[in-house]
Amino acid sequence: MMLKQTPLNGEHRRLGARLTDFGGWEMPLHYGSQIEEHHRVRRSAGMFDVSHMLAIDASGADVRVFLRGALANDVARLRQPGRALYSCMLADDGGVLDDLIVYYMSEQWYRLVVNAGTAESDLAWLQAQRERLAPGAKLEARRDLAIIAVQGPQARERLGQAWPDARAISEPLATFHAAAADDLFVARTGYTGEDGLELMLPAKQAVTLWRALHEQGVAPCGLGARDTLRLEAGMNLYGQDMDATVTPMEAGLGWTVSSEAGRDFVGRAALERRPPRFGLAGLLLEGRGVLRAHQQVRCNQGGGEITSGTFSPTLNRSIALARLPLAVVAGDTVQVQIRDQWLPARVVKYPFVRHGKSLLPQGGESPSNDASD
Repeated sequence: MMLKQTPLNGEHRRLGARLTDFGGWEMPLHYGSQIEEHHRVRRSAGMFDVSHMLAIDASGADVRVFLRGALANDVARLRQPGRALYSCMLADDGGVLDDLIVYYMSEQWYRLVVNAGTAESDLAWLQAQRERLAPGAKLEARRDLAIIAVQGPQARERLGQAWPDARAISEPLATFHAAAADDLFVARTGYTGEDGLELMLPAKQAVTLWRALHEQGVAPCGLGARDTLRLEAGMNLYGQDMDATVTPMEAGLGWTVSSEAGRDFVGRAALERRPPRFGLAGLLLEGRGVLRAHQQVRCNQGGGEITSGTFSPTLNRSIALARLPLAVVAGDTVQVQIRDQWLPARVVKYPFVRHGKSLLPQGGESPSNDASD
């Protein structure tokens, strides 16, 4: 089966990217050095092609009724135009179908951005909920748009240099807000734990913007750096840290569930009768080695499993998110099976890194590690 390609596929090839299959899309893994791309985002600015994700416009007089009944978080909390909200879509049994961001642009227009691997099933599910909850609302899949994420402490400055006309939109934006003007949609959001912007624009304009950003020193970055950055920032990845078999509470996302009296939403009744079986915690490997997804964890309170693990370029050691028994707390020591050995790891609160700075307890930056292990 032929892989889908984003409007920037030719640019990835021109820049020598190593391409890989990601959920049926041909996407850049890195452009030579995943670790260098990671550091560029932490220290200056990097850009990611995330056009494989899908923007969906929800509109109409009944759109708020529809979204309040469909999503676990409550869009009624969004009162200022441009404000963004992170939420999950839940199955009837409370399992997580996907996570997404919702932007409230006006009383009759919200923009949702969903993950690439679940985009088609998400769209079908949303259509079914719309027909049930508010047939007057409308949904439009915006496959005509490209999405470029510019992330890092210098991201907004570099965007202003690359595209001066965008300054009037991007510079006033508060964190987790968006604004739209003509064909450009700019959101001060991201998936790296750094300041930055996510830009949605017509696909035919994507190459011009990408090249302009590159000329201003914004480093092209691939999925490899995106994964290490988001894991350092303690951000879940759908299909690894959560899926339809777990509830938001079991994925560390209980804060995204708004359970005020008087609002029903898909999965609410199940959540109220389905206590969490485990929790999500951070792990730091105490010695050499690299934590990886699916490695088994032994705790005094029972068994667990790593959901996402990596070598952290910022911390120079291995970190992970893991499903562990609820009784496990930060500071506990557990054992992780790496190959044929059980190695000690410390349970910590996540995120591990934010805005380029370690959030580990004092002394948590050592010992040093080696990414080649």
